[in-house]
Amino acid sequence: MGRGLYKQPGGKLVGVSVRLSDDIPAYFRECASSIQSVEQCRIDGDFFLDGDDKDSRRLLQDWENLLQSQRGAPTRDITRRLQAITANYPNVRLVGMTAEGIAIAFLRAITGSESRNAEDATGNGNIARSTKQYSGEQPGMHNALTQEEYLERWRDLKPTVIHDKPRDPNEQMETDIAWAREVAAGKREPTLRIWEWAAPAVVIGKFQSLEDEVNTAVAQKEGFTVVRRCTGGGAMFIEPGNTITYSLYAPFDFTQGISVEESYRLCDFWLVRALKELGLDVRFAGLNDIATQYGKLGGAAQRRFTPVEGGPGAILHHVTLAYDIDAEKMGRVLNTSREKMSDKAVKSAVKRVDPMRSQTGMSREDVVERLLDAARRVTM
Repeated sequence: MGRGLYKQPGGKLVGVSVRLSDDIPAYFRECASSIQSVEQCRIDGDFFLDGDDKDSRRLLQDWENLLQSQRGAPTRDITRRLQAITANYPNVRLVGMTAEGIAIAFLRAITGSESRNAEDATGNGNIARSTKQYSGEQPGMHNALTQEEYLERWRDLKPTVIHDKPRDPNEQMETDIAWAREVAAGKREPTLRIWEWAAPAVVIGKFQSLEDEVNTAVAQKEGFTVVRRCTGGGAMFIEPGNTITYSLYAPFDFTQGISVEESYRLCDFWLVRALKELGLDVRFAGLNDIATQYGKLGGAAQRRFTPVEGGPGAILHHVTLAYDIDAEKMGRVLNTSREKMSDKAVKSAVKRVDPMRSQTGMSREDVVERLLDAARRVTM
């Protein structure tokens, strides 16, 4: 099984795994690398497919089916064909990655090269030079809302703020989906839920490869339950008392008229204000990370749920913040590729996470209480 990775500068990671045919006549064996066909192809990563869940899965399958027939094609042609397939799904949007990035990962899997300096085996050299910054722009979505407009939308939303009971990892995943669907059907008011965890967990993104993201043997030995959430994005390392997680369940119209990228800023508007009140120098990093000058503080992910039974539809937005991460243990449980860190100004994933405890000097209980108060005040 060949595997290729590509990290979109300023965006997310995509991995492509391929299985090449091994039924080759003996007299062709010496040149097998040039005549083998792709029998199986799998795309995974921490990118986002924003839109209807069934259509997202169909699009991913169509991409994989296409790539099986693209051995020997240059990057630009594969990119164009992936884009043509994507156009058949107008209600699904690839976020944090580009079609070209998928093509590059595929060609790296075929050639067996993980290096960013490797030349495309087809001879066009696009692998080495394909480092365009991910912009994420949508036509007609260039006018960002002002801070006052963010505040106005939150005041109109008026979510119920809940400090939820401890739940085990699987129940947390089920609760997120169930509450989002209730909002989508008009059976639940907009809600902001701060979680409590009943057990340690590794939460991987919807499109991630378990074996590539998690050292499952270590995770099991350390007592971690591995669960897959319903949104894209990367793996989260959870220990009760060491993280702070919240979910926002809001109707579609809360993010009406803005890009997916800006919806992250809108949904985390209250949180950024609250963290600044705690004395943190907070900023957005990339598509979905929240950071300070010391490193990454947390990450967000989203999924949109179509209207049900005449309801308004819903957006699920959830965030996990590092309060006091055991960095050494996290490094044992999670796998982080060199490619993923290729556009980061640090040498390890551990150094990217800077816990809130060290920056505030506050107990987790005090931080949570301050966040709950800030969430309630933003709607007043």
